[in-house]
Amino acid sequence: MSQLAERLRAGLPADAVLTDPDVTSSYAHDMASFCPAGIPGAVVLPRTAEEVRHVMRTATELRVPVVPQGARTGLSGAANAPEGGIVLSLLRMNRVLEIDPVNRIAVVEPGVVNADLSKAVAAYGLTYPPDPSSWEQCTIGGNIGTASGGLCCVKYGVTAEYVLELEVVLADGRLLRTGRRTAKGVAGYDLTRLFVGSEGTLGVVVKAVLALKPAPPPQLVLAAEFGSAAAAGEAVCRIMAEGHTPSMLELMDRPTIAAVNAMTRMGLPETTEALLLAAFDTPDPAADLAAVGELCAAAGATQVVPAEDAAESEMLLAGRRVALSALEAVKGTTMIDDVCVPRSRLAELLEGVAAIADRHGLTIGVCAHAGDGNTHPTVCFDSTDPEECRRARISFDEIMELGLELGGTITGEHGVGVLKKEWMARELGPVGMEVQRGIKRVLDPLGILNPGTLF
Repeated sequence: MSQLAERLRAGLPADAVLTDPDVTSSYAHDMASFCPAGIPGAVVLPRTAEEVRHVMRTATELRVPVVPQGARTGLSGAANAPEGGIVLSLLRMNRVLEIDPVNRIAVVEPGVVNADLSKAVAAYGLTYPPDPSSWEQCTIGGNIGTASGGLCCVKYGVTAEYVLELEVVLADGRLLRTGRRTAKGVAGYDLTRLFVGSEGTLGVVVKAVLALKPAPPPQLVLAAEFGSAAAAGEAVCRIMAEGHTPSMLELMDRPTIAAVNAMTRMGLPETTEALLLAAFDTPDPAADLAAVGELCAAAGATQVVPAEDAAESEMLLAGRRVALSALEAVKGTTMIDDVCVPRSRLAELLEGVAAIADRHGLTIGVCAHAGDGNTHPTVCFDSTDPEECRRARISFDEIMELGLELGGTITGEHGVGVLKKEWMARELGPVGMEVQRGIKRVLDPLGILNPGTLF
């Protein structure tokens, strides 16, 4: 270990290499439960791409595993440290290098916080749409690593659609540039998309060119209550089938509403089985809300409440924004599933999760990006109770199995990490896994980048 630290310090500032176990242990894991993590031999905090290249050259020479990290807000264990390995924290590479309003791009380092980028581009009348629920803490590098989404994906899409160009340090320290800044370009394989969602297993992103959009008008929000998951699912189907494009279409089930009320005292209606929140940032959002309100009523909504202004809209969305934190407070620990199903089968997923919760005697709340079928069933449990932990893990797996049975996927935006790699193999099948491993071998032949993640 002393040799590792010595070699790392040869190309890094003194304060960029941490080896005290009391300090390095704080970098050991992300926010996922049931994922093993070790104590890293060293934590490095580079500020430049050249320093990252030095880290990777050193790791290759010494055959030491490396795990790239951002803010560690991930939920699949993809940022967990290997025992004795290197944690490559990119938090100090946090500069917005360029904002170009003509070409509508931003050039950023991986440690830029999502919310900070949003504030920076807002000064130019622009927006960076991907907005994970942890947007005030999570970094762009982490968003790229997990191909993250957010509340606005139903209209504006996910991270992969906004990454135009990357600079990536490969496992052996070489610097690769992928993509281009132009609006069009099809020269060669799309290596940029390959790295988006690769969870640090193929290379380390050190710079990204991101597409921007003109800032939309303020949105208005509508809340609709439903007496059943089936009715809420029917409303989602009607809204999308009629050609509406909401800026958000979010859902919370009854356990989630109860948890939010317990935390915030917001007074959301706990007698309803599902609360649907629809938002529009169109030139005439009130008209769009009126049309969607009629569709919700026709699908069986018991009450429809449109906001009259931006302040009321933010109040309605506040509960959705704190939903995951509120569910964590129920028992102190959660396992957050990330199952995405076709919109037409959303109600079946909600009903199936409720049955799983009843069967195992657990609280499982579901909040969802209903507009794109991406659900977050959240299993609440007491981590000090071994029996409850066992039931939590079983229910988590049953939810993933249900998602696949409904024609969905085991992860829509949180990634596979350590938590779901057995399920990824089931979803992709043997041929798909063979191709995935082949790509990994080409870019990381020694297997030192984030070993144990995905495979």
